[in-house]
Amino acid sequence: MALAAIYSLFIINKSGGLIYYKDYGSAGRMDTNDSLRLASLWHSMHAISQQLSPTHGCTGIDLLQAHNFDLHCFQSLTGTKFFVVCETGAPNMEILLKVIYELYTDFVLKNPFYEMEMPIRCELFDLNLSQVQKDRVALLGR
Repeated sequence: MALAAIYSLFIINKSGGLIYYKDYGSAGRMDTNDSLRLASLWHSMHAISQQLSPTHGCTGIDLLQAHNFDLHCFQSLTGTKFFVVCETGAPNMEILLKVIYELYTDFVLKNPFYEMEMPIRCELFDLNLSQVQKDRVALLGR
């Protein structure tokens, strides 16, 4: 089974600020300003979609499909958004996002030196995140 590529991972706080960005070698690498702009734009689109939805209780956009990529989003109960930009048709991205959220709760939120809503600078989070990327074939088989 071929493994779909993940181009980048973003974590946005509940105010729309980018607190984590990881680029996985995508061809169109973004500079810091572009990644901040994209995170802010996604936060705004997500909030607007909740208000414009014709159905009651809409939680926002979960998937944005484009010609060359898909953008999958998971929003936690606290309003923190996790989204990955990946190849079109990438399977089981929702599972991957939930695993990334578990890593976030285990290694970022439980870190006594981490301040809420601030950029993530946790070595254990980075190490475990890179391990998930390496073991993603096993993860997708869950």
